[in-house]
Amino acid sequence: MSIRIDLIIDRLGGPEAAARLTGVSTEAVRKWRQAGFVPSRHWPSVIAATGFTLADLQAEPVGEKPAMTDVPPGATAALILADGAVFWGRGFGAHTPSENPVGEVCFNTGMTGYQETLTDPSYAGQIITFTFPHIGNVGTNNEDLEAGGISARGLVIKQDITEPSNWRSIQHLDGWLKTRGITGVSGVDTRAITARIRDGGAPTGVLAFPADGRFDVAALTARAAAWPGLEGMDLAKDVTCAQTYGWDETQWEWGVGQGRQTAPKHHVVAVDFGAKRNILRCLASAGCRVTVVPATASAEDILRHKPDGVFLSNGPGDPAATGVYAVPAIQGVLAAGLPVFGICLGHQLLARALGASTYKMERGHRGANQPVKDLTTGKVEITSQNHGFAVDLKTLPATVEATHVSLFDGSNEGLACTDRPAFSVQYHPEASPGPSDSHYLFGRFVEMIERVRG
Repeated sequence: MSIRIDLIIDRLGGPEAAARLTGVSTEAVRKWRQAGFVPSRHWPSVIAATGFTLADLQAEPVGEKPAMTDVPPGATAALILADGAVFWGRGFGAHTPSENPVGEVCFNTGMTGYQETLTDPSYAGQIITFTFPHIGNVGTNNEDLEAGGISARGLVIKQDITEPSNWRSIQHLDGWLKTRGITGVSGVDTRAITARIRDGGAPTGVLAFPADGRFDVAALTARAAAWPGLEGMDLAKDVTCAQTYGWDETQWEWGVGQGRQTAPKHHVVAVDFGAKRNILRCLASAGCRVTVVPATASAEDILRHKPDGVFLSNGPGDPAATGVYAVPAIQGVLAAGLPVFGICLGHQLLARALGASTYKMERGHRGANQPVKDLTTGKVEITSQNHGFAVDLKTLPATVEATHVSLFDGSNEGLACTDRPAFSVQYHPEASPGPSDSHYLFGRFVEMIERVRG
């Protein structure tokens, strides 16, 4: 049996002492008690402070822990969390290999764009729980791809996938996932998973959809518990392009599809930390010829293309880890006086290059309904977001000002330099999927380029 949360907190001397001794906030301790378990990322500090063992802290699921053959009727797949909780469901997509996919379990609140979400490279290392129940109902197509493959580890949904009902569909979501080796689980209480993440932070989980129908829950739980988590992981190197290439495709238009930029006015180098295609399309539509370079490109590599501006893309993982090689490159570009525009991970990396720090959020922002206030205009935008790290406002240097703020939790959503042509936002203004409230930022970048060029 796992030890009761009250006993753990009492052993540590109460909530305030527990927070101090384990290096977490008192709010985190409150959430331990509310959720009835200690999140796996806090286990090392709790074990060190109390003398309890790993087995002591692993929470029991409701009822008896399932053995190899204890599978609920109708269940063919499961999501198993590091604390031992099991969410049974029905598998779809590809059967899991012997090395079951493991990752951070997050939730996405978007009501549209599941195909764009699944192909967003920023989801590398994550298992996506969709809160919207109707996933798969419009099928899949070849135009709504944000990357050539799927970087997410898998997906969890509430309702079974229905037959596609959309004129653009060319393949059922189930078949589309099978061809890409991605596993999904349906019939799961996604509200319970979302509440769990809300109260206890994003857990580590493993997906299991075995072809033989056999589940070794104990082994799968151990696999989830052994995964180190996204903090400290450099995942940009796993999703970046292998070599430099040019991009001229523009945004999709009704009755036309994607077009081509044949008369660009400016040349932009985009550093690919996991760039979404629609961001590149937005740059092309704004009048730019785009040269995409790998995440590991040095300042010299970037500058030899003689760009008018440099774009820092979105991407997955910990900005502190990616910053080991990205920050020196960005600092070299800033020293050259080129205009710089960053999005998502690019925003975090620009902040680190300017001397600020970043931190891991409890649950992150993922969805297409995130309200953000532009502090420079006073306007509120509904934005699309996907990030689990954020810039620490308190560490911004005097020459950098915050330009945008989240109206959900007050976290930083944008910054701008006062002494050089550089700015960035935490959210996704390309709106794929999501609202187009923030498309103006691409125009702002082009205006900055034109001012610098004179």
